[in-house]
Amino acid sequence: QVQLVESGGGLVQAGGSLRLSCAASGRTLSNFVMGWFRQAPGKEREFVARISGSSGATAYADSVKGRFIISRDSAKNTMYLQMNSLKPEDTAVYTCAAGPSLFSYDYWGQGTQVTVSS
Repeated sequence: QVQLVESGGGLVQAGGSLRLSCAASGRTLSNFVMGWFRQAPGKEREFVARISGSSGATAYADSVKGRFIISRDSAKNTMYLQMNSLKPEDTAVYTCAAGPSLFSYDYWGQGTQVTVSS
């Protein structure tokens, strides 16, 4: 049974930074695509960033490009999201996910709250 556990969320002022972590257990996910999604109150869940397992290629939503950096440490079976220059509109529950292909996420975490104050 694969489990994904997010950590690192919290309250930060606009312009600040946070680093989210997503720790996986139950199996090695080094060959899996891993991604971050977020859902703000009253809005649908949206894609934030992803990183492939084999090549390490990354992709970002336009809204976070240039501010967020996704990375992974295969030895620790952990993925990260470094969030810089945070804006109030980044406020959301951030959830990590993993799957065997780009658009197939089989495993999801519970989410961590990020709140950016203006």
